[in-house]
Amino acid sequence: MPAEVSRPKPMMSAAAYKTYAVVSPISTHFRPATCAEVDCPHYLNGWRVRVEALTPDLLQAARASGRKHTEQRVAEGETWLVFEAGQDCFRHREHRKRLDRAPLYVVRDGDHRGNPRHTRARQHLNPGNWVDDFATHQQAIADEIKKG
Repeated sequence: MPAEVSRPKPMMSAAAYKTYAVVSPISTHFRPATCAEVDCPHYLNGWRVRVEALTPDLLQAARASGRKHTEQRVAEGETWLVFEAGQDCFRHREHRKRLDRAPLYVVRDGDHRGNPRHTRARQHLNPGNWVDDFATHQQAIADEIKKG
C-alpha cells in the first residue's frame, strides 16, 4: 500500500490549478532488463525463501523453477529454499532499465484531484519552453495577488 501523501487543503476548485510535471513513463522510457543488468541483489547474492510461508502451489513452482537451490532445515517447522547467486530471481520480469530518452515536459489543467474540464495535457518539446510556461503562469498568479 502506497504511503499517504500529505497536502495542504486546496483553496480553490481543481479547475483553477495547473500541474507541471517532468515524467519518464515506463512504457516509453524503460525496457525490460535482466537481473544482471539491474544489479539485482538476489542475482548478485542469492536469496532464500521460507518453505512454511509458501502455499503448496508456490512451493511446487519454486522447487520446479529450474533454479539451482538447496533445502536447508534450520529447526522443526523452519525450512528454507536457498537459491544460489548468478541466476534470475523470481521477479526478473519486473526489472526495467532506463532508455536514453529525454523526459517529457508536461502541463495539465487541474491538480491531484483531477482535470474537471477534461482538457488535453500539453507537452513541451524542450525544457526551456516548459520553464518559460511555468514562469509565465507564476507571474500571472503574482500579478493577480498584487491586484488584490
